[in-house]
Amino acid sequence: MDQDEAVYKIGDLAEEFGVTLRTLRFYEDKGLLKPTRVGVTRLFTRRDRARLKLILLGKRVGFSLTEVKRMIDLYDPRGKNVAQLKVALTKGEAQMRVLEDQRGSIQTAIEELERTIEVVRGMLAESE
Repeated sequence: MDQDEAVYKIGDLAEEFGVTLRTLRFYEDKGLLKPTRVGVTRLFTRRDRARLKLILLGKRVGFSLTEVKRMIDLYDPRGKNVAQLKVALTKGEAQMRVLEDQRGSIQTAIEELERTIEVVRGMLAESE
């Protein structure tokens, strides 16, 4: 680790991103984060911080940790990352279709529930 590089302790990242220490250790166990150790202290780099940001974004939009790891692992700091960008685009477009389908199903369920609530309210009003 470069001496001038910013480092973060596990608690710093947990607080910044609103995750638990256990979550960060889990991501480390899965090979998603690779902190260095000084004694029992885990030190994370800016690279780890960026990876954590991508992990959480991926999870938020519905990717599995395996998918997130595959996309992150394609990163090449010396290249243009065309392979990584193509995979991210393909997976992103596919996930967008999944989420749009889910949104449609949720909207239908909301409309049906609204109608049912109105019917129940009417029945209740008649019986009071």
